[in-house]
Amino acid sequence: MVYQKIKVTIAEGIAVVTLSDPATMNAAGVDLVAELHEAFRSFVKDGSDVRCVVLTGDGRGFCSGANLSGRGGSVDEPADPDGPDAGAALETTYNPFMTTLRDYPLPLVTAVNGAAAGVGCSIALMGDLIVAAESAYFLQAFRRIGLVPDGGSTYLLPRLIGKARAMEMALMGEKIFGKTALEWGLVNRCVPDHELMTTAMTLARSLADGPWALGSIRKLMWESLDSAWAEQLHNERAAQKHAGRTQDFREGVLAFLQKRVAVFSRK
Repeated sequence: MVYQKIKVTIAEGIAVVTLSDPATMNAAGVDLVAELHEAFRSFVKDGSDVRCVVLTGDGRGFCSGANLSGRGGSVDEPADPDGPDAGAALETTYNPFMTTLRDYPLPLVTAVNGAAAGVGCSIALMGDLIVAAESAYFLQAFRRIGLVPDGGSTYLLPRLIGKARAMEMALMGEKIFGKTALEWGLVNRCVPDHELMTTAMTLARSLADGPWALGSIRKLMWESLDSAWAEQLHNERAAQKHAGRTQDFREGVLAFLQKRVAVFSRK
């Protein structure tokens, strides 16, 4: 497929997806998100050799948020309770994509450069490993335009950084820069801008070389956010059953006994 709003490169098991709409600083319009959704689905189709995905932004920012020009209505129109539904696109486009990321069977690294605002913040925080440039910032900008946080941010933020800081981000709408994001536990790494993609690709290489079980690990971690203790123990037991029957498990044990580095096949 030929994409208009994103760039995709695949090499040695790693797919790099770059949001690329410089005129809007990679605003996540419905068209861009639809392309993202299609790309992520293509990576897990039969015959694909993708084993890890890296998501980043082109130019000055990761993603400036939703494309406000696509919301309809005019700023000169009076408020109308029966007017355009600002949440309609969430139901049809954004929420299905965010759910795809949550349930994705491959590890995901997000490399955040510049602004990650609005729904762009939510997309950035979906990474299993999140690398932020020092100049990157995370922004819940919704209060500035009279809307509420979306894209799953009211689910993600309290679980990542606690209620107090999540409330501050959403209610105050202030920028949280890379170093603070690292201190708060919002990201895994904060690096100088010129080291962003090198760091992200190093992490991706390690994940791409890892075993089949990595997909199950990310699934278990997501499930743990909502599961009770007994339910999560059951989930681990079921996942372990499948992992223990893979070629990767046999290779891992053999490599351990032979005191060598395991070479996993993701089977």
